[in-house]
Amino acid sequence: MKIRTTQITLVKDGQPIFSEEGFTISIEDEAGGEFVTVSCHMEGFGKVAINPEEWPALREAIDQMVSACRD
Repeated sequence: MKIRTTQITLVKDGQPIFSEEGFTISIEDEAGGEFVTVSCHMEGFGKVAINPEEWPALREAIDQMVSACRD
């Protein structure tokens, strides 16, 4: 047996784990290989599924867009 961490809850400091401003990042597997999902706790928002092989390009695109945001 091996213990694996498969879920992380991300919330602002001092907020409860069910905070609408929070996120859940999970490793999932639907019998086709593992992938990561990012879910927003806010009602009406869905989740994004990320294939590990796609992550470098996706991260680069996200970083590029974040850098282009105005202050």
